[in-house]
Amino acid sequence: MSTESPKIGADATALIVFDTTLRDGEQSPGATMTFEEKLEVAELLDEMGVDVIEAGFPIASEGDFEAVAEISKRVKRAAVCGLARAGFKDIDRCGEAVRHAVRPRIHTFISTSPIHMKWKLQKEPTEVLELIRASVERARKYTDDVEWSAEDATRTEHDYLCRSVEVAIKAGATTINIPDTVGYTVPDEYEALFRMLIERVPGADKVVFSTHCHNDLGLAVANSLAGVRGGARQIECTINGIGERAGNAALEEIVMAVKTRADVLPYTTGIDARMLTRASKLVSAATSFPVQYNKAIVGRNAFAHESGIHQDGMLKHTQTYEIMTPESVGVAKTSLVMGKHSGRNAFRSKLKDLGYELGDNAFEDAFNRFKALADRKKVIYDEDIEALVDEEIATTADRIKVVSMMVVAGTQGPQTATMTLEVEGKEKTIQSTGNGPVDAIFNAIQKLVPHTAMLELYQVHAVTEGTDAQAEVSVRLAEDGHVVTSKAADPDTLVASAKAYAGALSKLMIKRQRQVVAQPRGPEQRIKGI
Repeated sequence: MSTESPKIGADATALIVFDTTLRDGEQSPGATMTFEEKLEVAELLDEMGVDVIEAGFPIASEGDFEAVAEISKRVKRAAVCGLARAGFKDIDRCGEAVRHAVRPRIHTFISTSPIHMKWKLQKEPTEVLELIRASVERARKYTDDVEWSAEDATRTEHDYLCRSVEVAIKAGATTINIPDTVGYTVPDEYEALFRMLIERVPGADKVVFSTHCHNDLGLAVANSLAGVRGGARQIECTINGIGERAGNAALEEIVMAVKTRADVLPYTTGIDARMLTRASKLVSAATSFPVQYNKAIVGRNAFAHESGIHQDGMLKHTQTYEIMTPESVGVAKTSLVMGKHSGRNAFRSKLKDLGYELGDNAFEDAFNRFKALADRKKVIYDEDIEALVDEEIATTADRIKVVSMMVVAGTQGPQTATMTLEVEGKEKTIQSTGNGPVDAIFNAIQKLVPHTAMLELYQVHAVTEGTDAQAEVSVRLAEDGHVVTSKAADPDTLVASAKAYAGALSKLMIKRQRQVVAQPRGPEQRIKGI
């Protein structure tokens, strides 16, 4: 295989980022977005520096047409592209949808592999070549920016692929996409494919070649970068790598690979990488597709460390285990996750962050209890650690007790709750109303124990099966930067709710008192634990 640089256009280092989240990404089963969600995603893609936004498949539905048309009007900088098959109706509909774009593009495609031509198209190779010519010429009537794709290119015979690309270029295509439609190729093979086309096809030096890789073998990003080494200068990708079957090449991985390994990938993109995490969360929320925890760049664990060896290295120098900074992709900071693999240095650092400074004996005792807890508990929260080193936390259950409660609920509102609490040894009773029985209970507790905490989580699930199942309620409260959680279980869901809420307030009371005690020591001093 040749190692010389392929003959490409004027700018040999700039990569065009073509995002197809709104088209190929939305084709993921179950990933359909609303009209408003598509507009929001498109505007963010434009803001973060995507060069081409493939907004949809206009002929697929009236909704898709309207979305592409509206995105074309709203996007201020990027080219807006619509997808079309080789038929004139598709192309005409696409041309109408993108006509208001600052930079309109039509992307038309047809299959070129023997298996697709025989079984899918049921056409002879000569017929397909004629359709390529006619479809590209038709698209050129609407815009000078026409992209043509050879569907299933990586399983297409080389001679026929060369003829197809030549026809598309002569008909007026300005971008030639060589997709690995079924995720079949491997990096060396894909790189060689681009080199072959650029060397053999007349006029290849006048167009931009593009990659479009699927992830069926987990090679989409590697193949895309190999295609760039072979001469491609456009990469088609999606946020979070969503797409048909196993998905597409992930935009965030492409961008950060180029940025982090400039020594071996001497290319540039116009993407503001600090917006990658924001884009990932937006697309995940819009599609209801969760991002896997260990997903590169944007996964929850991408900048999290639990191993004691790794945490120790990170505390000494971040580059020991991180090849990029979390801030560079829009993550606030590295997370040292406390768990059974955490070591002493990480535990001491966490205690310092929480405001504790322990003597050697106290630290060893707390660390041993932490390890024992980590073996029993999957997730260790800050308040769990506080409970290990703060004697008062151990008795928080006694700060606020639910003594008695009576709730009146039904179709005739408002619902009422009569509540008696024991607050630090003193009983208090009050009646309150609310929009539902739980709201009435929480309102009553708030009147008995005044606070400004926000309810961030209220979750109920049955511990066992059946209508008599015991209910477990989780409550999370946030106040002045403090976040606490509490759980309670009871056969009566309302009683469990009251107990969980009271338990969370108990923890907040301890935090308030500890903060007051800490203030006279001065801002630079730490609270002494047991």
